[in-house]
Amino acid sequence: MAAAATISRQGQQVAGLGADRAADFEIGSISKGVTGLLYADALARGEVDRSTTLGDLLPLGDCPAARVTLTSLSTHHSGLPRLAASSAPLRRSAALWFRGTNPYGDSLDQLIAQARSVPVGKPRARYSNLGFQLLGHAIATAAGVSYRQLVGERIAGPLGLDAFYAPTTPVELRPGALTGRNRLGRARQPWTGEAVAPAGGIRASIEAMARLTAALLDGSAPGLSALDPVTRFAGPAVGIGAAWITLEHNGRTVTWHNGGTGGFRSWLGLDRAAGAGVVILTATSAAVDRHGFTLLAETGHHT
Repeated sequence: MAAAATISRQGQQVAGLGADRAADFEIGSISKGVTGLLYADALARGEVDRSTTLGDLLPLGDCPAARVTLTSLSTHHSGLPRLAASSAPLRRSAALWFRGTNPYGDSLDQLIAQARSVPVGKPRARYSNLGFQLLGHAIATAAGVSYRQLVGERIAGPLGLDAFYAPTTPVELRPGALTGRNRLGRARQPWTGEAVAPAGGIRASIEAMARLTAALLDGSAPGLSALDPVTRFAGPAVGIGAAWITLEHNGRTVTWHNGGTGGFRSWLGLDRAAGAGVVILTATSAAVDRHGFTLLAETGHHT
């Protein structure tokens, strides 16, 4: 099952393959892009500033992670590892691959406990799921709500996204929630969890993602400065804003993020100069990045 949307100055096109347009997919790490928007919006609202640290907002005590700034988290330059060692990533990965188990069902309290024992390395480019989990919960704390509420109040509600949410348990899944499968066709448990939501726990329909993409292009989405690169990420040719990656592809500047969970893959890309955007969502673990870049190049070329 898959769905795709193209957005251009000529309008939107949405299509589904084996999935209703209202069915929701796991968008995986595109959730980091959403957290980036919320972070940039929190800056604009004055709820946080560029010197705000995790310790200012979360009960981390005097551990190294408490001194990490939200700004460094937003560009994956915090020095935090990809995952907390205390979360037993190897055991969880084995359970995922052999039994399809959700490896990310932790609560916020469990995440905080893990963060207290995490070493912080040098501030260099290092992709960190842990960092974005903490970033999302920190800005939600600054707003006085949960991360799930923050997504609803500042993204889904204002933009009219009916199926765009961060379930903390399987019970909270919508009736239209799809079941993801690996490349062998085996069902995977849904990746729900309070802790993981800001880094990879949002679910959305293709219609909601198309509306979000259109809002990113027309300027009506909150936190648009997150799209603007502020530092290098993977070498001199790749920049990063608040989560969002920017690079040159076929002579055009593309701003994008992808996502992958146990049974889903996703891609969202923008050619901001051409006013074009593409979203691809699938309920299988086969990569879609190449298809996303190709479709965006075709969409941008015809605008």
